[in-house]
Amino acid sequence: MQSNDTNSSRAALTFSHRRQHLAQFLRQVVDTKRDTDFFIIFRPKCNNMIKIGIISDTHSVFDDKLKHFLDPVDTIWHAGDIGDIETADLINAFKPLVAVYGNIDDFTVRSTYRNAVTAFESEGARVIMTHIGGYPGRYEASFKDKIAAYRPTIVVTGHSHILKVMWDKQMEHLHINPGAAGINGFHRVRTAVRLTIDNGIPRDLEVGQWDR
Repeated sequence: MQSNDTNSSRAALTFSHRRQHLAQFLRQVVDTKRDTDFFIIFRPKCNNMIKIGIISDTHSVFDDKLKHFLDPVDTIWHAGDIGDIETADLINAFKPLVAVYGNIDDFTVRSTYRNAVTAFESEGARVIMTHIGGYPGRYEASFKDKIAAYRPTIVVTGHSHILKVMWDKQMEHLHINPGAAGINGFHRVRTAVRLTIDNGIPRDLEVGQWDR
């Protein structure tokens, strides 16, 4: 029988190996060509695992452009400011929805999607998501503490209406703010993200972009 120390060492090595693969993935920016209504910013080889759609700041908009982009995904993560419960129900009827509430979401939304911060696992990837959380180097203090404690593979935030996909070198995770998928706000373009998670490693990340 193997000792607990041996099992812990192997688990640590597996975790480190996944992070090395993730860092390598983020360095492989191999395709920036446009394809109709979305552009591909990473395209390494991938297996068919779970495909995730990531959106934020819909502000009561879930239209055909978003449906077309998100049609291939298995589930949708929403980083808050959904807009109203009808929009949440519409998204959830389209694809299974994991969501946090945002600062404009009312009591009805918050009574269904009760967490300002949620942490979960998806196909071996550890994920933490919130609406107002900041970004690498400028995370909100309380959220940064949660990141440090959970040690996620992927961190998702919203609120800024600014698309940001970057590797956090200090805290060792992929940071994703999908920008604003809705039409309300100062942003000039609407954006959304989709990616595949393969054995804990995010791959084949794509960004959808449309005029408001």
